[in-house]
Amino acid sequence: MVTMDIIKSAIVDREEDMHRRFSEGYVVERECREVVESMINTDVALLITGVRRCGKSFLAWMLARGENVAYVNFEDERLAMQGEELNTVLEAIYSLKGAVNTLIFDEIQNIPGWEKFVSRIITGRRVIITGSNARLMSRELATHLTGRHIDFTLYPFSFREFLQYNGLNGSAHSTATRAKIKDHLKEYIEKGGFPLAYKLGSMFLSENYRDIVERDIMGRYGVKYPRVLRALGRYVMCNTAREVSFNRIKNVLGVKSPHTVKKYFDYLQNAYLAFTVERFSYKLKEQMLAPKKVYTMDTGMAKVVGFNLSANIGRAMENVVAVELMRRRSYWNRSMEIYYWKDHQQREVDFVLKEGERVKELIQVTYASGRDEIERREISALEKAGEEFRCKNKTVITWDYEEDGEINFIPIWKWLLKI
Repeated sequence: MVTMDIIKSAIVDREEDMHRRFSEGYVVERECREVVESMINTDVALLITGVRRCGKSFLAWMLARGENVAYVNFEDERLAMQGEELNTVLEAIYSLKGAVNTLIFDEIQNIPGWEKFVSRIITGRRVIITGSNARLMSRELATHLTGRHIDFTLYPFSFREFLQYNGLNGSAHSTATRAKIKDHLKEYIEKGGFPLAYKLGSMFLSENYRDIVERDIMGRYGVKYPRVLRALGRYVMCNTAREVSFNRIKNVLGVKSPHTVKKYFDYLQNAYLAFTVERFSYKLKEQMLAPKKVYTMDTGMAKVVGFNLSANIGRAMENVVAVELMRRRSYWNRSMEIYYWKDHQQREVDFVLKEGERVKELIQVTYASGRDEIERREISALEKAGEEFRCKNKTVITWDYEEDGEINFIPIWKWLLKI
């Protein structure tokens, strides 16, 4: 049983730490703030999920600043408790602060039975919950908070936020600023979008990766074959922007069952280490049976785990574009569906963007600085897909080549700055 004094100490210490971190460093205004603010209301819990250390706690704190707020971080080892003890946390908050307008519960899914507690207290209150495991959160909320929670997925820094962190105005396109933006793009692809990676470097990325695998996956799922999970994580990180097949991975890892591979792969996705994009087809069965393309949440983390950025810059660019598309869908356009396309002649388009019944845009990504460097097969694949889907909006994202026409060519730095 955790005592009231220990709970109070944990609350006060963590709140002081948040105040200190905000006052000591330059805090980037997250570009999704207005969208998320519109989701906060009484009687409905706002659930902010995302990969560990992408800034969920900072965003929640930023949203509640100026309010009479209580912040409780359940990753504090002093708050190891059961769900029936959570009411003592509420009593501690009232004792410390009196009535509060907003409650922030950070990583509360660590507490068994937390969802019943939240379901009971949200009436008349603004409740913000953060968590780094999609499946655990959604499964529990679906049971006890059906219709009374709003989900939002936060991503690591976009390139726009990365430039803001470095004091650059991405909307200014003078020659000098343009050169700086291009230099920062190389750094962004190499370091990724985790804010702490800019301060602590690759050591933070490797530690964060290990925490996700060991704590968020093995610790919470009771993984039976740790060696297989670790090998699968490394395999995914090193094969970003490629098609994956559970049968093939099974053979590579020496695992007997593809079901084990699929289950462990789902764990990686639930912890936001990786995500997949399905092959587009109007026939649902074909879409389900076709291989998926896998992407990592962060190119910096992939590099630390073993992905060779310098030898695979084209795939790294494609991964950055994939994450940005997922970010734009989460923040501003939830009706957008993201696929890739491949026909029986192996012509491939990296991204097919669909809204409703219409394919709205086809996107190809290539590491090219001139028109002559772009392979003909990439253009022909775009043209073929454009005919098949009656889509005139065709884009090739390049490293540094630009041209408008029937197919629009745009440098990746300029495309990343668009919203």
